[in-house]
Amino acid sequence: MKKLVLIFFLSAFYSNAQTLFSVDYKSQADISLYVVDYKSQADLLVYKVDYKSQAKGNEGLWYFVDYKSQADFNIYFVDYKSQADLKIFFVDYKSQAGWQSKEKKHLLY
Repeated sequence: MKKLVLIFFLSAFYSNAQTLFSVDYKSQADISLYVVDYKSQADLLVYKVDYKSQAKGNEGLWYFVDYKSQADFNIYFVDYKSQADLKIFFVDYKSQAGWQSKEKKHLLY
């Protein structure tokens, strides 16, 4: 019974990880993104972490993986803001990461 509880806890913990893989075609993506020029235009402020273990929760801490099979989400970067499901801005510090607009937070669950 303890093993079952531990497995459930660990799967819940890792299910919200934010590991991503950038695909070549929009049809392969779970979500399309547009990188905005200013923080104020973004739905989500993203910080790229150095290690997969740092990409926890749904708070904009992202780790980019080398293979599609390792990713929680496959993403595609679009050329125009109107084509995007989510607008993001890459920040310089981990403490700056987070949702500006919580109405789109469900897209990364």
